[in-house]
Amino acid sequence: MTPAPTQLTHRQILLVFSGLMSGVLLAALDQTIVSTALPTIVGELGGIDHLSWVVTSYLLTSTASTPLYGKLSDLYGRKQMFQAAIVIFLVGSVLSGLSQDMLQLVVFRGVQGIGAGGLMAMAFAIIGDIIPPRERGRYTGYLGSVFAVASVAGPLLGGLFVDHLSWRWVFYINIPIGGAALVVTAKVLDLPFVVRRHRVDYEGAALLVAGVTALLLALVWGGNEYAWGSATILGLLGAGAVLLTGFVLWEGRAEEPILPLRLFRKPVFRMSVILSFLVGMGMFGGIIFLPLFLQVVTGASATNSGLLTLPLMVGIMITSIGSGRLITRTGRYKVFPVVGFAVAAAGMWMFSRMDVDTTRAYSSLSMFVFGLGIGLISQVLILAMQNESDLADLGTTTSSATFFRQIGGSFGVALFGAVLTAGISRELPRLLPAGSATGGGEAGSLLNSPDAIRALPAGVRDAVVEALTYAIHDVFLLALAVLVVGFALVWRLKELPLRDTVAVGGPATTVDDADPPVLAAEPI
Repeated sequence: MTPAPTQLTHRQILLVFSGLMSGVLLAALDQTIVSTALPTIVGELGGIDHLSWVVTSYLLTSTASTPLYGKLSDLYGRKQMFQAAIVIFLVGSVLSGLSQDMLQLVVFRGVQGIGAGGLMAMAFAIIGDIIPPRERGRYTGYLGSVFAVASVAGPLLGGLFVDHLSWRWVFYINIPIGGAALVVTAKVLDLPFVVRRHRVDYEGAALLVAGVTALLLALVWGGNEYAWGSATILGLLGAGAVLLTGFVLWEGRAEEPILPLRLFRKPVFRMSVILSFLVGMGMFGGIIFLPLFLQVVTGASATNSGLLTLPLMVGIMITSIGSGRLITRTGRYKVFPVVGFAVAAAGMWMFSRMDVDTTRAYSSLSMFVFGLGIGLISQVLILAMQNESDLADLGTTTSSATFFRQIGGSFGVALFGAVLTAGISRELPRLLPAGSATGGGEAGSLLNSPDAIRALPAGVRDAVVEALTYAIHDVFLLALAVLVVGFALVWRLKELPLRDTVAVGGPATTVDDADPPVLAAEPI
């Protein structure tokens, strides 16, 4: 058996990290930059009835493909799958920028999503290959900070491109970033992997993708395109339940399961996926609706609302990086998500107290506190899962954390959106001036355009703003309840000693197959 190469030097790790961070930036930036340009895109391409699908197609394909990358990277190697994800994402970006109508854009955004599904999962899995868990915390914090930067930079760049260049540059900007990631990883990333006979679980993959797609469509369409009790939504929920049940039954007997059920017998993995789901749900409850509050209630512009969320991103960066360094120094990790859920819940409670009279200082402090809490959770959960994982399951384990966080976020957006709509429908008739012609449904559609709300007659405008304030208050309270549940459960997260070994430079890993495994190095 060929010995594994020596562990990477600190300089090599930093070089690899530059490539990984570029890849993560692709996925993170695309989630925030496109929304700013959507009104302009619709104005040029037409097809407003396909507007929601520009976002939905990306969400569906990125979420459904995430666990597939994890398993395939365990079989074929992390470097190849990471670079494949970048290439697919870049192809989708170029095609999206060249789109001539909304249908083309929806399809090509789906291609982008297929690539995006592998970027985050593979980045964290590669970190698991080259850095021991004891040292990993200080590096994963930097990846977490990339999301903070993207959340602020995305709306700003989107506005800049729309105002001074073209909306197509929203997609073309990915080309130099992705190209840099490809070049760096091609030159410096040299990982060992086990070559063995295997059978790809195509049946399980098909059941998982179909089941997740049906479920996400129900969550995205419910309360928007169709009523929650409609035959379409109930049919999608039923189909999703049947397909995912079939997936679980199949995985129990598959030769090479795409998501091995035995992983759920591991206490850290089991609890971490639950917590990842909850933090994804609670996080989106805060982040998604903050710009809406800032634009409609406080009157901030779209670009300024991105700048006003800067305290949130600063909080995430501080604790993402700081907790990683402390984990490296102390070897302990459980305390950070415990404190994180508590602090995030405190921040969400502060959100729930905001109204039309809220000052900038209070909203900034609330966002900063919430960001401090979120930065203590997600990266640490991935670290805990990787520390418990066998090398052969590292990719699957890592992608599972991302997958369940995305599912939680998708469920949260759908649930909180339904609560928002219900709250507006409840409050608006009571608040509207007598004899007003504006009904709840019309005002609900106006929420997609803060400028349109500001153009309403004074009495109607004040009623819409106040109704929205009450409704967002309900959303924040529900998100607070989710984070409180997370805080109650996180105490059950088992803390294992952090290992000092890595895949690169660590002991050779054996695989219990009929044929002896061959340890090979991924080509540079």
